[in-house]
Amino acid sequence: MDELVVHARLTLAWFALSAVTFLVLQFISAPYGKHIRDGWGPTIPNRLGWLVMETPPIVVFATLFAVGTHRDPAAFVFATCFLVHYVYRGWVYPFRLQTDGKRMPLVVCALAFFTNIVIGYLQARWLFTLGPERDASWLADPRFVVGLGLFVFGFAVNHHSDAILRNLRRPGETGYKIPIGGGFRWVSSPHYLGEIIEWGGWALMTWSAPTAAFFAWTVSNLVPRAAENHRWYHERFGDAYPRERRRVVPWVY
Repeated sequence: MDELVVHARLTLAWFALSAVTFLVLQFISAPYGKHIRDGWGPTIPNRLGWLVMETPPIVVFATLFAVGTHRDPAAFVFATCFLVHYVYRGWVYPFRLQTDGKRMPLVVCALAFFTNIVIGYLQARWLFTLGPERDASWLADPRFVVGLGLFVFGFAVNHHSDAILRNLRRPGETGYKIPIGGGFRWVSSPHYLGEIIEWGGWALMTWSAPTAAFFAWTVSNLVPRAAENHRWYHERFGDAYPRERRRVVPWVY
């Protein structure tokens, strides 16, 4: 079967999987981080889990860029943006976590490992070989300019929110505290809001079905997760938790 047909069908399947995932996560909370619980099989150290989960998109994307046929200016920008995000998320972020002694279920890590391989393939194969090659004029297209701005802004929000969470505990401290400042003034999960904005900008600047499918996948996973975080904060801290905060979209949800 022609690769274009396989790729198109897999892209459509990813849109469908995103919708199913969103529905399932209304009833089941993914068991990692503050929501980890027994009953999900063997576990591995958190830091190792993050490395294993987030390395595949780096390797797949970089490899498909290297062997791809497109060498237009936009292709280099696309590769840079994607790899900056995932190098931070996969190879920097895990070593900044105060995560000693914390673990995640192996099944969660394995699922993320394989889905990230597919996500990396779908996007990189289209952007660097199967899809249309962009000329330099694309860099001035409003979709690219606005999308890149959203990507950078979302990355900054995500990065800043991570730093607030990371600095809640002093060395040696355990337990949870109420995060304050930055995007936490408005929502319980600004790190997820930043990532949603980031990949929404990515879908806009790349203007393709595979990157739109990835954006749908991001929303389907992070919006329910943000709702779970919001509920957890209220249960954990009660009236001490700011009532004006929304889940993930300021003033809306």
